[in-house]
Amino acid sequence: MIRARAAALPLSAAAALGALAALGQAPFGLWPVSLVANAGVMALVATAPGPRAAWWRGWLAGAAQFAVALVWIIEPFLVEPQRHGWMAPFALVLMAGGLGLFWGVPAWLATRATRARVARIWTFVVALLGFEALRGHLFTGFPWALSGHVWIGTPVDQLAALGGALMLSALSLCLAAALATAGLRWRQGRRLRAGAGLTMAALALAAGWGWGAHRLAEPAPTSPGVHLRLVQGNVPQHLKWQADLVEGFFMRHLELTARPADIPPDLVIWPESAVPILLDSPGPALRLMAEAAGVPVVFGIDRRERDAQGVARYFNALAVIDSQGAVTAVYDKHHLVPFGEYVPLIGALGQGWGGLAARVLSGYTPGPGPVALDLGAAGRVVPLICYEAVFARSLDGPPRPDWVLQITNDAWFGTWSGPYQHLAQARLRAIETGLPLVRAANTGVSTVIDARGRSLAALGLGEMGVLDVGLPGARAATPYTLWGDTPWHIALTLALLSLGWAGLRGRKRIDPGRRTR
Repeated sequence: MIRARAAALPLSAAAALGALAALGQAPFGLWPVSLVANAGVMALVATAPGPRAAWWRGWLAGAAQFAVALVWIIEPFLVEPQRHGWMAPFALVLMAGGLGLFWGVPAWLATRATRARVARIWTFVVALLGFEALRGHLFTGFPWALSGHVWIGTPVDQLAALGGALMLSALSLCLAAALATAGLRWRQGRRLRAGAGLTMAALALAAGWGWGAHRLAEPAPTSPGVHLRLVQGNVPQHLKWQADLVEGFFMRHLELTARPADIPPDLVIWPESAVPILLDSPGPALRLMAEAAGVPVVFGIDRRERDAQGVARYFNALAVIDSQGAVTAVYDKHHLVPFGEYVPLIGALGQGWGGLAARVLSGYTPGPGPVALDLGAAGRVVPLICYEAVFARSLDGPPRPDWVLQITNDAWFGTWSGPYQHLAQARLRAIETGLPLVRAANTGVSTVIDARGRSLAALGLGEMGVLDVGLPGARAATPYTLWGDTPWHIALTLALLSLGWAGLRGRKRIDPGRRTR
């Protein structure tokens, strides 16, 4: 009984520390708590009696961390709770458990590769960073709640202009590893080395913080003089597609668009799926929108296309109309949400199932990829629809634009953590590229973000209204714009291959009882 309790204690501690580590994510932003909690997880992995114990500790910490950070995943199932509510807990458990593997496997690798405790900590860091990079690509990718996201909103986030989100994750994990290493050395009586390690960590954090503060203090780029109106209709998701309410919601957007402005806008922007019709059969809707705005309008709408056999395909699209209501540009979302906008392998399965947001049960069809749209006097813009703003690579391909536009319908994800985490990642895209980012959201947060990732004006969650604001200027291309994640991917791939080889061979390093360097 005593042995069982002793074995369960580290597992309980790992889960508790993992849950605490999630508090560094939006909307909490408690990055010191995240660093200390992750340091505790690293110490538990380093002191595990073997690879299997380390795997369980790492997996439980990761699963608990993602369960807290991604609790918003249950919200789509509660839009129609009588039909889908029973699936909510299963979705959270499966999501958190699956993502916990991205912590459990690195813990196993680190413990398998070496027996020296300090070496295990730093090996764990390398493996964790590699698996965070992998998580951004595997199964279309899900780079949500990365270790580095805890810095968004602090001056440290400016480091993303140099090395993207992975650079922020590297800093987070290295600082946590320094704390864990200092703790082990302190317990061994090696207090001088523990203090030196903590000093180096503090200096690294101070350097990153200072550089970011200096960058934020630089003069803002000159504004191009473009005035925007963002329309936030605040349509509840559970009412959005009710037949007797759809027309009223559309008229709400028209009324907001037509409100007088101190400075007339050059462009009006509606959020994702704001227009409740198909683009190929709009009726009078586009004309009414043009009359209300008097200027070009960008809006989210579904689009249907038929092939030579008459089979229809549907697209989650962004369209642009001029002041006369003529369509001048269309962009089709290319990075769809698995199980939200399409079901993987559904064609091969031959089933008529689909995602939550699909007009037809087979889901949406992905577009060809990122594009830059020429909006005339409003400049060149790369459009992103909802989930695409999570991926830095969504901005790869087109020539450098003047700004980035995200339209989204975050009403699916409640009012607690999900929309704020989504917004935080949009801010990171602005920092990485040095471009202003404009965000129009159905229920909020609609905002204009400058080229350093700072919100200049916003409409909060649950508000209905318009946001009239000038478009900020762009900075020069950042180093991250030039090389992206390629250096990280090369280095981390080589590191993971090396760790995998060492883990499979089970090489024994130094007996931790004799030396722990």
